Amino acid sequence: MKKTSTRLADGRELIYYDLRDDTVRDAVDRRPLERTVTTSEIRHDMLLGDAVAVASHRQGRTYHPPADECPLCPSRDGRLSEIPDSSYDVVVFENRFPSLAGDSGRCEVVCFTSDHDASFADLTEEQAGLVLEAWTDRTAELSHLPSVQQVFCFENRGAEIGVTLGHPHGQIYAYPFTTPRTALMLRSLAQHKQASGGENLFDLVVERETAGERVVLETEHWVAFVPYAAHWPYEVHLYPRRRVPDLLGLDEAARAEFPRVYLELLRRFDRIFDGGDGRGGTVGESRTPYIAAWHQAPFGPWDEFEGVGGDDFALHLELFTIRRTAGKLKFLAGSESGMNVFINDVPPEAAARRLREVAST
Repeated sequence: MKKTSTRLADGRELIYYDLRDDTVRDAVDRRPLERTVTTSEIRHDMLLGDAVAVASHRQGRTYHPPADECPLCPSRDGRLSEIPDSSYDVVVFENRFPSLAGDSGRCEVVCFTSDHDASFADLTEEQAGLVLEAWTDRTAELSHLPSVQQVFCFENRGAEIGVTLGHPHGQIYAYPFTTPRTALMLRSLAQHKQASGGENLFDLVVERETAGERVVLETEHWVAFVPYAAHWPYEVHLYPRRRVPDLLGLDEAARAEFPRVYLELLRRFDRIFDGGDGRGGTVGESRTPYIAAWHQAPFGPWDEFEGVGGDDFALHLELFTIRRTAGKLKFLAGSESGMNVFINDVPPEAAARRLREVAST
């Protein structure tokens, strides 16, 4: 992998990740951009104990542009985009309309490929491995920022999820706090460790799931399963068999195997609702919308999670769709949105069975 860092016209950082070591990246951003002005602010909810990012500048962000005006495609044929070069393998750059900025953290965009019409599932294993390297590198780099306590790499795919740009891409959020979902895991981890005399709760969950009926896919270094209490109609958790706190902890064997495992999971998701078009839905329907979310240990502080630290956390990826059946979405209505109590229409055992049925032949 070759890494080349440059600056866009408004001062934002852009990084090329290339498969070839002899690739030269010297294109200059020729757009007449002014410095980005953000209004990101973190507000804490005294009753719930969580945080809300208020970012009014995002109201003006690019919204569903036509393909020939996509800002994530390379700059070609006289049209200038966020990527100055005429081609790329993987690119990461600071978001022009960030939810988090300055002392409130940082937001980055990850472009998986220059092919506008592709999806992550269409990548080669070599390309998917390069994306993993980019995620890992950005986690390492962002961990050094004084305002950052946790790094979150994720992908939203599909208009149903709320994606406003059709180009295959994900994002990285660097939070100035430990996120509420991670804090819940850490509290459960601490309570179980104390009650059990030192047992790791993540290890227990993985052990029980791999011995049960909800396993979707398992290899030498990875295991994927639908969790016992899945919140979403089709939800898969992917764990490395050797517990590590973050992407930096993965060994070479797990890294080498990841692209094959992850691409297979994504392709199975595209076949869940396959009605004859081979693209994850009834004819004329888009591919399965999903969210893919990496859960990594925060960098601290650990004072409120007595008895546990970063090494107790287990890196894992959660992949889920809001589609519950062909043509129907799972909406977060009264119970989910009002009380945070999920009601799942698809039994996790049935979801796991379906995801095994649609395995590649």
